[in-house]
Amino acid sequence: MSAGAEVELSRERSRTMTSTEEINSTITRPGSVKINVKGAFIVDPDTSTPAAGATNSSQGNGQGSPTHHETSDIRLPNHTAVVSHIAVDIGGSLIKLVYFSREVHSTDSGGRLNFQIFETDRIDDCVEFMKHLCDKQLELNGSKPGELCVMATGGGAYKFYDKIRDALGVDVLREDEMECLIIGLDFFITEIPREVFTYSETDPMHFVSPRERIYPYLLVNIGSGVSILKVDGPRSYQRVGGTSLGGGTLWGLLSLLTGAKNFDDMLEQAGHGDNANVDMLVGDIYGTDYGKIGLKSTTIASSFGKVFREKSLAEAAAGTKKKSASGGDTGSIKLGFSESDISRSLLYAVSNNIGQIAYLQSQIHNVSDIYFGGSFIRGHRQTMNTLSYGLKFWSKGEKQAYFLRHEGYLGAVGAFLKRQPKNWGRRNSLEGMEEILELRKGCKAKESAA
Repeated sequence: MSAGAEVELSRERSRTMTSTEEINSTITRPGSVKINVKGAFIVDPDTSTPAAGATNSSQGNGQGSPTHHETSDIRLPNHTAVVSHIAVDIGGSLIKLVYFSREVHSTDSGGRLNFQIFETDRIDDCVEFMKHLCDKQLELNGSKPGELCVMATGGGAYKFYDKIRDALGVDVLREDEMECLIIGLDFFITEIPREVFTYSETDPMHFVSPRERIYPYLLVNIGSGVSILKVDGPRSYQRVGGTSLGGGTLWGLLSLLTGAKNFDDMLEQAGHGDNANVDMLVGDIYGTDYGKIGLKSTTIASSFGKVFREKSLAEAAAGTKKKSASGGDTGSIKLGFSESDISRSLLYAVSNNIGQIAYLQSQIHNVSDIYFGGSFIRGHRQTMNTLSYGLKFWSKGEKQAYFLRHEGYLGAVGAFLKRQPKNWGRRNSLEGMEEILELRKGCKAKESAA
């Protein structure tokens, strides 16, 4: 055997070697692997170094840009064991995929959690990508292609179960959607620096340090529709409400009202629009603020409240012009608002509705911390400011809105983590350890008796 082959064999053994401690920690679920999250951090795209300012993350007061449509990887510098599964959260509009890759060609140890997103209508593209991961499994993290399995959650885990299983020829393990959301969110809140942040126009991105005491809280998960969960502990939660007016509503209506081709185009349009051209504001009615009840002149009194009047005036002007003209076609209607104005108005309407419902649920259940997840927000400033400002206004500063850099991947990450020992990410604890110790004692007693 050549020297190069011996070095490669040594590397392969070190990558796949498992200690007695690791075996003991996974005894409750054979085939699972305990991820080492010590020192985990979010990396900039295509780098292996912490994001700027990450060394100060313990202070929890860094600022940065919230526009992060391309989701950054999470690096796990101390994890070297094999991971032989990928996870997908298949919703009504989007598919979120999470997989682990080891950095075998890097001088540093460890690996990354990688994130991909597909439109659900393009499920075949997602399956093709999973096939690619299956083929590259040995190179990515040391396991053979046949050892791969898929952890799936969301409604599409059932709708597309046969398609995924037949195309990949691997086990597809379906996990409860709500439970996966909570597991994923708990992981981000407690383990990942510079993940959770608050937002306002005066303090655009204020990071919150990972913390251990997080319950109770509300999760407002905004996908095609909206689900609101009250969470009292790692396995204690209930769905307390929701609304059908969510991301799918915005996507569907704007596809009818504008020429935008996808959700990101719609958000881009909304960023350039002026909703005052479409919405009826308090100032349009009062001519000023309504200070007695705390309403600014820019507060929306009626979403799309100006459209009928603007359209009627434009039609009347076009009709007058047509009557007075001789010859040419002069009957086109020029409205006083644009597609960007419409996009911004509808974005505000949906966001305000979600924020109002979230506030009311937080009041009913006496919860102060509200986390917004799902693929609706996408780091969009107007959306976050609307949700955050609304909660602060209605609660008189007693409620706090929190956002996440990986907001759309809570369910997928939760499904990924389901193939672990219970509560594996909790600091200083492993749920069920008492039972494991009792089992070991029983085995030793039997061996001694034998």
